[in-house]
Amino acid sequence: MNKIRHHGRIAATLAALTLSTAGLTALAPPAAHAAGGPVAGDTVAKLPISSYSAMVVDSVHERVYITDDRRERVANQVHVYNFEGQKVGSLPTGTAPSGMALSTDSGTLYVAQSSGILAFDTVTQERTGFAFTTADVGCPRDVAFVGGKEWHTETPTYSGCDTYRTWLYGTNGTQSVNTGWNAAGRLRLASGPEAPDRLVMAQARSTGEPNPFLATFDASGETLVRGPERRFADSEGQGALDMKDVAQSADGRRIAVADAAYGAGTRLLDAADLSDAPTAYQPLPEGAKASAVAFSGDGKYIARGAAATGSTADLLVQPADPADGTAPLEFAFEGALDGDRIAPRGLGWSKDGARLFAVTASTSGNEFWLHIIQPPAAQYDSRFTGTLSTTPGKPVVGEPLGIRGRLELDGPAPAEPVRVTAVRHDANGDRKLAPVEVDADGSFTVLDVPSLVGDATYSVSFTGDITHRPAEDIALSVAVAKAPTAITLTAPAEATKSAGLTITGTLTGQGRSLPAGITLSVQRTDRKGTGTLTSAAVAPDGTFTVNDLPRAAGQVTYEVGYSGDDLHSASTASATVRVRN
Repeated sequence: MNKIRHHGRIAATLAALTLSTAGLTALAPPAAHAAGGPVAGDTVAKLPISSYSAMVVDSVHERVYITDDRRERVANQVHVYNFEGQKVGSLPTGTAPSGMALSTDSGTLYVAQSSGILAFDTVTQERTGFAFTTADVGCPRDVAFVGGKEWHTETPTYSGCDTYRTWLYGTNGTQSVNTGWNAAGRLRLASGPEAPDRLVMAQARSTGEPNPFLATFDASGETLVRGPERRFADSEGQGALDMKDVAQSADGRRIAVADAAYGAGTRLLDAADLSDAPTAYQPLPEGAKASAVAFSGDGKYIARGAAATGSTADLLVQPADPADGTAPLEFAFEGALDGDRIAPRGLGWSKDGARLFAVTASTSGNEFWLHIIQPPAAQYDSRFTGTLSTTPGKPVVGEPLGIRGRLELDGPAPAEPVRVTAVRHDANGDRKLAPVEVDADGSFTVLDVPSLVGDATYSVSFTGDITHRPAEDIALSVAVAKAPTAITLTAPAEATKSAGLTITGTLTGQGRSLPAGITLSVQRTDRKGTGTLTSAAVAPDGTFTVNDLPRAAGQVTYEVGYSGDDLHSASTASATVRVRN
């Protein structure tokens, strides 16, 4: 995985990145490459807020709007930043702002507050209207712009905002119109630029509702028409939705849901009927809980935010197509300069996909930061060149083996090494090997210790990163041999028939330890012929002793042999003694 380290969090990465600011460090691939090309960068701004509700990105005017829903009646405002992370103004609100929505032409920003909906001109930053209200209900509202109209929620109570019944309102001129649609607790609204008439509504888990819903509405006509609805709990009540954010894909065909209760983190649904999409995104890292999701306006990427601890990634940026095998670019946030996690609904993209805006929160949830991340604007090819080879040339079971090869990357020069991964396939099945770094010249050596004698195939992969497309896998078939053994003998040069003789020796073997209880065959050859003597027992340290009373004078040869085992080859050794009468 491609992981970026923030202030002391240890994270291995594959991404080819050069980062510019705020203590953000990238670990990424050198391998062979061409110079030039886009790189990723991160700018961080500390936000002057103690709580967070929503963010809207205006790509036409290059503005980012952020609300702080402290629900206080003093200093209420929408904070305005440019695309470089500088605060350039604020929009005053009468009560605490919560949800926001941008008109299709980016000309009007709608800001929801407990007392109604405000409208601001995005060019002049002036308020153009106070409308679409019934009363100051005391609870936060959500707002969306769909079907050429503004839609908002209302929870008519000063207490129990998360559990009281919430109503959905449309507009008629400057007046609110109750659509009649309502449900318990807070309701979240979402729209999408490529599905301008589709309103998505999701029920928050905080309502106490055991099985919250997700539903879509057709807002193209005068009457809001509900489309498909889905609840996610099974017959035993397991798997209920804990929605933190909703996003629609750039082509309008998919809806992604950041579900904190879902094991994989991000649900990908078919917008037509809310069924699961044929291909899902890979799960978030273990221990990460989904908090936000956003598709880039150009349709290329999806950003998936999470709340995580330790070195676990809080943000994944990857191709929007889940079938694309490119490894995600991962960000891990920690510390006083970055925040510790992605805030719920804390992600947004510029229309061209050149910038990702991420709001991070502290562990305590009362400090916030705005990150402006610039992923590379293009991807480049990668390839394995030449063929794989082994070191040593003849693989031996139980002995270290190196699989050597070379990876070549086009595009920008990476800042740190990439890693390749490998899988060994033999009669016992598949075994993943530890990833290894690629040297500056593109060479690499994957290490393994074969555990089985016979044929094995090694497949090496580079899954790509945010800058490089995956390389086509390369494979090598090898024959793994038994580990060799050796016998050494120490024998006297001369002996007598009457006194006899003693030969000592040692049995050694490469690879795994030799089994216990080994006995060695012993043969004696003299002028009367060849005969088999009593076997020699091998001690745990590999030593053994052969004692014999020779039967004939002259040259006597003793041959000691080990027959081998499942993992070790056979071996023999001999010694010749001159025997006198």
